[in-house]
Amino acid sequence: MDLRSLTIFMEAAELGSFTQTGEKLGYSQPTISFQIKLLEKELGVQLFDRIGHTVSLTDAGRAALGYAQSICHLSQEMVLDSAQRREPSGILRLGTSDSLCGPLLARHFREFSSAYPKVSLHISTGDTGELLEYLDHNEVDMICTIDGRVYNTNYLIAHEEEIGVHFVASPENSLSGKETVRLEELIDQPFLLTERGMSYRRLMDEKLAQSSLEIQPVLETGRADLICTLAEENAGIAFLPDYVTEESVRHGRLKRLKVPDCQVVVWKQVLYRREKWVSLQMRAMIDHLSRIHLTGGGPEGGTWG
Repeated sequence: MDLRSLTIFMEAAELGSFTQTGEKLGYSQPTISFQIKLLEKELGVQLFDRIGHTVSLTDAGRAALGYAQSICHLSQEMVLDSAQRREPSGILRLGTSDSLCGPLLARHFREFSSAYPKVSLHISTGDTGELLEYLDHNEVDMICTIDGRVYNTNYLIAHEEEIGVHFVASPENSLSGKETVRLEELIDQPFLLTERGMSYRRLMDEKLAQSSLEIQPVLETGRADLICTLAEENAGIAFLPDYVTEESVRHGRLKRLKVPDCQVVVWKQVLYRREKWVSLQMRAMIDHLSRIHLTGGGPEGGTWG
């Protein structure tokens, strides 16, 4: 049993096709089939059901897959451990959301670049669904999301952190002086929101839908900084993560509203594919992102402060 056979097995399990596995890894389809048969013979079990042009894991195959993933990860760890004195270098492809580019990258890029001058950072942006698709197609090495908590056996969570998110309004808004705000009061206000379906906006919409309520915003944009600025000017109420509004709240330009009937929890997560080889530059970025802590949530894990 060698790592090449295990890699072929894991790819075939993911793609469900020996032909596609061969195309991805640079082998012919007969070579893939031969390697799988050798592995099956060595283990004494049938790993795949072969029906037509598709293959699917047997129960024994699913059990073997977990062991194969563990063996390959241990092999990666051994190589990384022996290479600790090497300097990270090469291209790192990171996927993230637009709203995280500022606090995680723009404000700390010089710090990362100074520590790892030989790493070239390539950034792709999108919503969480798009970022996971990038991972699945190996278009990025790792992603950093802000959304509901992602749990999927295909991905490993390298770091996660709960993020506060609030409705915010100008101090001039009539709701800013209230100790708590009811949903019925809230939805009558003009709203400035990110696009429908985008992370915390989607989670807010789902909460409102549970009460048969819906908001029709006066403005939708992916620019969280623009929404924050317009909310300061009393152009409407916004729903934004705390790290976006922290400075405005601290200087009294915005007020966080307490809305007990619409508490939303979001998470900053750093994820990569379970079978992904963790390079030195990936490890460097994981450590870097883990050190950058965004604004936390409110009391008792809620989303107001």
